[in-house]
Amino acid sequence: MTKNDLDKDHLETLDRDLDRFGSLKTATANVSRPFVALSFALIFIISAGVFSSLFLGSFDNRIIVIIAALLGAYMAINIGANDVANNMGPAVGANSLTLVGAILIAIIFESAGALIAGGDVVSTIAKGIIDPSAMQSASEFIWAMMAALLAAALWINLATWIGAPVSTTHSVVGGVMGAGIAAAGLSTVNWGTMTKIAASWVISPVLGGVIAALFLWFIKSKIIYQKDKIIAARRWVPVLVGIMAGVFASYLAIKGIKKIIKIDLLTAVYIGLAIGGVVWLLMRPIIRHQSEGLENRNRSLKILFNIPLIVSAALLSFAHGANDVANAVGPLAAIVQASSTGEYLSAASIPLWVMVIGAAGISFGLFLFGPKLIKVVGSQITKLNQMRAYCVALSAAITVIVASWLGLPVSSTHIAVGSVFGVGFFREWDTSRRMKISRAEKFEALDLEHDERKRRKLVRRSHFMSIIAAWIITVPAAALISGLIYILIIALM
Repeated sequence: MTKNDLDKDHLETLDRDLDRFGSLKTATANVSRPFVALSFALIFIISAGVFSSLFLGSFDNRIIVIIAALLGAYMAINIGANDVANNMGPAVGANSLTLVGAILIAIIFESAGALIAGGDVVSTIAKGIIDPSAMQSASEFIWAMMAALLAAALWINLATWIGAPVSTTHSVVGGVMGAGIAAAGLSTVNWGTMTKIAASWVISPVLGGVIAALFLWFIKSKIIYQKDKIIAARRWVPVLVGIMAGVFASYLAIKGIKKIIKIDLLTAVYIGLAIGGVVWLLMRPIIRHQSEGLENRNRSLKILFNIPLIVSAALLSFAHGANDVANAVGPLAAIVQASSTGEYLSAASIPLWVMVIGAAGISFGLFLFGPKLIKVVGSQITKLNQMRAYCVALSAAITVIVASWLGLPVSSTHIAVGSVFGVGFFREWDTSRRMKISRAEKFEALDLEHDERKRRKLVRRSHFMSIIAAWIITVPAAALISGLIYILIIALM
């Protein structure tokens, strides 16, 4: 064997060893990444407990409140991981935002919404789900809230792990209901409120889906299917942006700034009409300038929707932070009040330090675990572009306003994901309709193409079924877990 042969064998062996080392390095990175995120989450939860201890002074129940703060931080992380994806998913799926950009915007606006406009008062027992007077003592109430908080967090954690966007509001409701039943029996539950919540399982996603589909139909018929798409866009895109501005102005007036000033629905609508009209006038020259030189094709139209879509995602995050932070810290605030004063029958104010834990936890959860659900909502249910994602965001805001007017307790998760489904199913229907028209015009030439299109589904049925199933079982699952935790706590005590 020559020296060249030996050198060649040596190099081949070295290459194989380097390949093995590279594979080992990749595998190690993939395995260790989840543990890094879990480690940071654990550090944050412990820090929240230490942070809470600074504000407790000479509380008799310091340990209980610190434990509740730990659970509140855990709950907030799970809300960030699961719920915020509904606001940012469509913009990421449409490629208007990168994943990193979406996370940064969401962190800023979620925190701002929670700290600036977060709800300052919550019911002692989440939104009147059970009768607090049925509890025999403050300690019984505290353990019930503790069980509810832990159960809701565990359920959302499980849903995030399997890739199902679920309602954090419904998780808290189920947790409170289960602990209440375990503590005081079935009679303590406000079944009228629970009936409304059950109805919202259907109303929220259907209404969101229908509104999103109607807006997509409007965009297709008035802009996309026109011969001169650019002229049509110059006419109608400012109208759509004006509608978005008006809707979000009303949305934020009703939901986003209630801590600063309370505005009734009619006044909020007038505010929305005024701001929408002003934005429409301002957008006309802007859209005309943006559309100059664009080709008469669908790809050109997407450019005009990029900025409105990013703005809508940011505003949805602000409103979400203002409203849903109470899901993480409402039970914690009630525990703080009951521990410090023994009062649990009246409304509980949320201290600023409790709001900080909620806002920071949501941001940490989004940063550490949010990308998985953002990808599910943004691209794995149906393919979204800028116009479809815009319809989803606009539908989410409109549906919340309509639901508020009707007095229905709806879920932002159900609305947003229902809107994505609505857009996907409308695309299936519209594609099938247009193929039938084409086949009627061109007869047998398009038979094979039509059959192929008919077999294709634009909404992934596996995601559709798994998400619907997760929605249906959220309240009973959280209730069952909460009841078992409460029973375990009482047995240990």
